[in-house]
Amino acid sequence: MASSAPSKTMLWGGRFTGGLDPLMVAYNESIYYDRAFYAQDIAGSIAYARANTKLGILTEDEFQAICKGFEQVKEEWASGQFEIKSGIDEDIHTANERRLGEIIGTGIAGKLHTGRSRNDQVATDIRMWLREELRKIEAFLVDFLKVIAARADKEIDAVMPGYTHLQKAQPIRWSHWMLSYGQQFALDLQRLREVIKRVNRCPLGCGALAGNPFGIDREAVAKELGFEDLIYNSMQGVADRDFALETMQWGSMLMNHMSRWAEDLIIYSSGEFGFVRLADAYSTGSSLMPQKKNPDSLELLRGKAGRAFGQMAGLTMTIKGIPSTYNKDLQESVEPLLDHVKTVGDSIQIATGVISTLDISRDKMRAALTPDMLATDLADYLVRKGVPFRETHHISGRVVALAEKSGTPMDKLSFEQLQGIDARFEPDIVESFDYEKSVEMRSAIGGTSRSAVEQQIAVMKQMLEGQ
Repeated sequence: MASSAPSKTMLWGGRFTGGLDPLMVAYNESIYYDRAFYAQDIAGSIAYARANTKLGILTEDEFQAICKGFEQVKEEWASGQFEIKSGIDEDIHTANERRLGEIIGTGIAGKLHTGRSRNDQVATDIRMWLREELRKIEAFLVDFLKVIAARADKEIDAVMPGYTHLQKAQPIRWSHWMLSYGQQFALDLQRLREVIKRVNRCPLGCGALAGNPFGIDREAVAKELGFEDLIYNSMQGVADRDFALETMQWGSMLMNHMSRWAEDLIIYSSGEFGFVRLADAYSTGSSLMPQKKNPDSLELLRGKAGRAFGQMAGLTMTIKGIPSTYNKDLQESVEPLLDHVKTVGDSIQIATGVISTLDISRDKMRAALTPDMLATDLADYLVRKGVPFRETHHISGRVVALAEKSGTPMDKLSFEQLQGIDARFEPDIVESFDYEKSVEMRSAIGGTSRSAVEQQIAVMKQMLEGQ
């Protein structure tokens, strides 16, 4: 296999005189994915050049030339005209500096990197890019939660079975079900806002690992680039990828919630349930069976949760054993992070489309309610008569058993049959066989009554506003 010496344009090339395996060149390159950071890399370089100008390392004219040159470089990237030179442009930093030198001359461009390392440069680029993407995701998640809150408010009268172990349990409001996931997603939103703060810390000026030798004003650089804080240890600044890992941990948790949410809707949209019907825009048909309407959007959401978790687990294994400061292993954080962020952002938007366009069938929800789901209401009825709950639970169980044995729904058992089980049943027991009354009895905070659900909607809206 042929080999060649490293190019003089490579930022590390001067030390090496031997050949480089062409496969190693490709294996080492990151330009074909870290070019996503071109704008952040240019912004960071301009801020760094400004700081070096204040130190006298660059003249004002040289700084202005750098700014003007980078304007052209940025436009070339934005318009798709930037020409990547494989084998030379190993990463976005090398590519931008190489092109800048072609535009303004290598004499000035060569001063740009004074006191800076690609170690602190790449960490800065990723953090700047990531905070912007996470703010977009924050906006997507807020929109999603607004739709949930709006539907919960509009469809608060719809009553459906609530399930445990996927078995009918107690009547609940459809809105209560939506808000059960809404609360989880709202907590995800809170966590995301905390993650963004930790991402938004500036490592620029940390150098390769030991810090900057020219007394650069790191606080001014951080302020110009929109960072909220600095990283205060230069070794940690170049070594840290916890911000990327925490983002993926957050994304994995969100997608775990998304997967469970999708699973419920897949079940509720099946022919056996029929509680909801997805819009055509989020469904597909079968290539063989014309009658099929498949919830592919929800199945993809469920499937992509595994993808997101795998990316997080992979990065955890990549960084768990590397020694301190920068090691090339850290380059492996970029590709999964890019895909993870896109997957999560796209998933939230798809979920918003699904929930904002699906139709519910109040009739099928109501038809799925069965009298045995009111067994706890019978027990509660006797509790209000002064009977201990453990005893009422047993009595209610006997009523269920009688209904099953006689083939008679619980609400159709005669008063005499009920009194035969326990004489403390009174004629007003018939009022307990009422699904609306059942949900309204659960009025404590967090319950499924109208007032409790309305309170949940209000609380979630407050969470959206950061309260």
